[in-house]
Amino acid sequence: MAKHGGFAGGMPGMNMNNLMKQYQKMQKKLEETQEELAKKEYTGQAGGGAVKIVISGEKKVLKVSLNKDAVDPEDVETLEEMIALAVNQALTEIEKDSSQEMGRLTGGMGLGF
Repeated sequence: MAKHGGFAGGMPGMNMNNLMKQYQKMQKKLEETQEELAKKEYTGQAGGGAVKIVISGEKKVLKVSLNKDAVDPEDVETLEEMIALAVNQALTEIEKDSSQEMGRLTGGMGLGF
């Protein structure tokens, strides 16, 4: 049976209204952070900058830049590998940034963001 001001098996002194207000506040902050992350741009590079890829926080490719020296018709495979490497580097940065920001907000509560 619940004690006054709490709930069964719950935290003494915390009522459902306070919990809901805290949840709503956290939810709003998470949404704001996700919007901020979506607006960011991340750059991946390969081949000493011969290939540059810019990806948005929404994981959409915004720009591909190729140094003309990176384009060798006799060695398309190397160019393909550099593009994949640059894309993966940018995606890794997005994941890292997102994990850090969400971890900071959730205080390590393990919410799976």
